[in-house]
Amino acid sequence: MAAEDMQIRLAAAADADRIADVLFEAFSQFKEHYTPGAFAAVAPKPDDIRGRFAEGPIWVAANNENIVGTVSVVPEPEWLYIRSMAVSPSAQGFGIGGKLIETVEKYALETGFDRLYLYTTNFLTAAIKLYERNGFTLDRYTPAEEWFGVPGQGMDKKLIVSRANL
Repeated sequence: MAAEDMQIRLAAAADADRIADVLFEAFSQFKEHYTPGAFAAVAPKPDDIRGRFAEGPIWVAANNENIVGTVSVVPEPEWLYIRSMAVSPSAQGFGIGGKLIETVEKYALETGFDRLYLYTTNFLTAAIKLYERNGFTLDRYTPAEEWFGVPGQGMDKKLIVSRANL
């Protein structure tokens, strides 16, 4: 499996069950580090996923229609907020996360955003390294009280807007 074999496409409501599965698979390996509320937030149920389609686009990474990755965004006044980015454990390490980030960046530039923002937990070290490799930097550490009893960090990336992006 390689990122080149992946098709990144906009998700449809019919993909909600598999998106929920990918999120559950990816975050279950860290479940003991989450509070119940935090785990429910990172591994939402399919009905919650379906409700998110009204908030912003959701993409999936699929290989022969088998969905192995996902990311969604929510437009906010100061930035494009990235949430629920995950790759199934069996598909991690093949560049899929980087392709999902590229897709979000392209969308951000096409829709007039010059900043991306995300939150992650301190124990998701592989995700933090992925974000750093893709130009994200630490904005601030977040206390446990701010997010379901789990400390973390906010990361952002300033995008370079050029005529070629428009």
